[in-house]
Formats: sequence, structure tokens, C-alpha cells
Amino acid sequence: MSVYSSDSRGSPPAASGRPQAHARVPDFFIVGQPKSGTTALSEMLRRHPDIYMPDSKEPWFFAEELHERTPPRPGGTPKTLDEYLSWFGAAEPGQRMGEASALYLWSRTAAERIAALCPDAKIIAILREPASLLRSLHLQFVESYVETESDFREAISLEGARREGRDIPRYSYWPQTLLYSEHVRYVEQLRRYHSVFPSEQVMVLIYDDFRAENAETVRRVQRFLEVDDTVPVQVMEANPTVGVRSQRLHALLHAVSVGRGPVSVAVKSTIKALTPTSARRGALRATQRNVIYREPPAPDENLMQELRARFKGEVVALSEYLGRDLVDLWGYDDVE
Repeated sequence: MSVYSSDSRGSPPAASGRPQAHARVPDFFIVGQPKSGTTALSEMLRRHPDIYMPDSKEPWFFAEELHERTPPRPGGTPKTLDEYLSWFGAAEPGQRMGEASALYLWSRTAAERIAALCPDAKIIAILREPASLLRSLHLQFVESYVETESDFREAISLEGARREGRDIPRYSYWPQTLLYSEHVRYVEQLRRYHSVFPSEQVMVLIYDDFRAENAETVRRVQRFLEVDDTVPVQVMEANPTVGVRSQRLHALLHAVSVGRGPVSVAVKSTIKALTPTSARRGALRATQRNVIYREPPAPDENLMQELRARFKGEVVALSEYLGRDLVDLWGYDDVE
């Protein structure tokens, strides 16, 4: 079923694939990358009185690849255009509406689908040095149970097998995202957006600039979105990345949280009967924080150097594409 369908029967919302005339569509999209400050940026923009962003980040609506199996979450995942637009129902007249889905940049379908519905939208991308991005992304995927191989080197080495449909975690929500090299095809990703949006509607930020000049970068984005850039900016750090202490315990907690298997259902039912909802959520978060997760291990510098060598061509190409020396900024000068 197309994610543009307006109901469960798959009927399109209109002949053009657009919403009804009275419905507003988003004015801007933060399209990625993951682990590159998209959460911090969206939270800082959300505090602007002339901007509306949904309470739930990352609807994933336009990335067709993410709808094969979606993780359970309290706010759900919109599957129809009506459901998606309802996320913006509380926006006030005159507010700029936007959303942030960090895998839209990776997606091969999102750019064209966004342009079809929102041709006047503005696009914001944040790019990060490839090796550090992939390390953080791997930790995130292990934490969120997209990935079950906790060793970063081993996870990277599995890409060939996974392209052939082997060694894919049984319950992974998004197995396609485990092809790690696909996340750092920067020029290819940007071209997908530049092919359907005028260049003046696409802003490309560099993660290092965002971290070094947090408030000023946000003001640049505000000017790009044509809202008042004199509103005070509350500086925020991106969500920290964590490591997993025990993969088996993590898997058990995940199975309980999604209700998979008879034992998991029984345990979840017992917890539900004995504790109120708020207490259950608090207990789950405390268990994750104190038992399941830990500070991530120090990076394997040999592996990081190997990844820099592997992806230096991408960095060189991106430098030429953007007209900025990222080879020097990201320390790729001496990488062979």
C-alpha cells in the first residue's frame, strides 16, 4: 500500500496525490543524517514561537523503505496521508510547520515523495565525518535493536553477507539500514534532493559547525526558514550515545517491551497488572539506564583509520560538490 493512501483500503487522497485544499502540508524537513545533531536542532527550532513541529520526532512517512516493519511506539507511525497531516493539526495559522526524520537523507524514495507533496518545502541536512558517524550509528542501532551484532568491526564486515540476505537479525525493524556504507554516500544523497528541489531550498550544514557554533547555526536555519532570528536560542546537546552491557539481557527486555513470545507476554501482563502505566515506563527506563546500558567503549582507532581510508573518496567528492575543504576539516589529509 502506498504511504500516500488516505485510508486502510489504499484509496489515494486525491487524483493528484495531494491532500484536500484546506489541509496544510509541512514547510520544511530536517532530513538527516542520524547521529548528527538532528534531534538537538529540531528541539531548538521547536521552541521558536513561529515554528510548529510535532511532539513526536521522526514520522518516517516519506521513506518507503521504513514501512516494511515499524517499531512500536506510543504515538504510532502514520501510514496514510491523513494520519501524517494530523501530526500538524495543532499548528497555529502563520506558523512554519516542519518535521525531522533523520533517515530521509539515506532513503532512496523520500526526496521525490516529499517534492511531490511539498514542492515549496525547504530541506535541511547535517553531514558528519563518516567514521565517527558510522560508529555512533552502530551504537544507536544496537540500542534500538535494529542491530544485534555489538562488535562494530564485525557489524561492518557483515555488509556483503547482508546484501545477499544473510546474517540479518531476525527481529530487526529495518534490515536495509544495516548496509552501513549506504549512510555515507553523501553526494548521491544530496543529489536526490537537488534533483527535485531548487538549490535555494536546500541547506547543507556540517556537524562540526553545529557543535562549535550551536546558537549561530540555529539562527542561520531560522533565517533560511524566514522566521525571526532574534528570538533567544536555548543551546542543546544531541542525545548521548550509549553502549549495551549485555546483548542477551537487552534482547529479553526488548522482547518484553514489544510483547513477543509467550514468556514475554506473560511477563508483560504481570507487570501491567501490578503497576500503573507511569510506573511501568519509569521502571523500564531505570532498568535500561542502570542495567542494560553503559558508557560506550573507546573507539578502535585502527578500525576508524581503516574506515577513513575506505571513505576518503566520498569526502573528496563531497568537498568538490559543496565547494568546501572537508578533507582538511575532517582530518583526511594524511589518510591513504
